[in-house]
Amino acid sequence: MGVQFGQDLPQQRPDKEDSRAAVFVPTINAKEDILAAVRKGAAVVGFGNHDHTLTIYYESNRFNEPALAKWEHKARKAYDRLLDNLPTTSKMVCKPENFEQVGYISTKGITIRRRASLDRWLEYSEAQDSAPEGDTVAFAPPPPPKKIIAE
Repeated sequence: MGVQFGQDLPQQRPDKEDSRAAVFVPTINAKEDILAAVRKGAAVVGFGNHDHTLTIYYESNRFNEPALAKWEHKARKAYDRLLDNLPTTSKMVCKPENFEQVGYISTKGITIRRRASLDRWLEYSEAQDSAPEGDTVAFAPPPPPKKIIAE
């Protein structure tokens, strides 16, 4: 089986006009150094580059934060870093042969298109209990700004 990518793989960092990025999982044949960096159970998001590489941001919850126990929460954290171009050591540029696109993420939520591949990755990582319940995960909108009342 070849590497799977959507025909509309995002080709640039998300911005206000198009906030969508791709969601990836490592392939079965991913290189060991890639797997060591990304770590088991990680959520990986990113986009394609014009030189046929991928820029990915990942979150593996290295410090076992309770708020990042679920896979979709890890994906949201990695996506927020990607969207804001925040400095992090949890990003890399790599060859696309190491990853398979399984869906999309945006400010509104996650859409999984290849559930079997995501399940394979989470099973390999012994993290099946962190899997999303469905193929769509909606993100709650941010709370409205607080009103300041001058006295």
